[in-house]
Amino acid sequence: MNELLLLCRIAGRNAAIPAVRVQSVIEVGDITPLPGVPRFIRGLTALRSQALTVIDCSVALGFESQPENPEQRAAVVDVDGHLYALLVEAAYDVGEARSDAIEVPGGFGAGWQAAARGLVETDTGPTLLIDIETLVSGPVAQAA
Repeated sequence: MNELLLLCRIAGRNAAIPAVRVQSVIEVGDITPLPGVPRFIRGLTALRSQALTVIDCSVALGFESQPENPEQRAAVVDVDGHLYALLVEAAYDVGEARSDAIEVPGGFGAGWQAAARGLVETDTGPTLLIDIETLVSGPVAQAA
């Protein structure tokens, strides 16, 4: 496969975001909460005078939110002209997929089943390949 991936950790699991979709990896500072939005949307943050919608990836997958971390990292992605900061527990490398994606086996939970394009082998072991659009849609869309 040899697709470049941003290797990260989400909800305690090895995950990957296609590197071609990642504009940058940032350290998230202040997040301004927004009233009336689903829980997986943490709020807004700024990057070079641009507003980013902050998505809590763990909550979007149906898990509990990770504790706030002053060195919290996020992958900045563009979905249909809107910028999103995808909060991850850690973003630790860019690497290659060493295999084609296979179907996500059972046992990962409904959120991963819906938001993962498959399971790929990387230098760090089996890794769930994220479907960004599904993750940004959040758990409400997954239930439909």
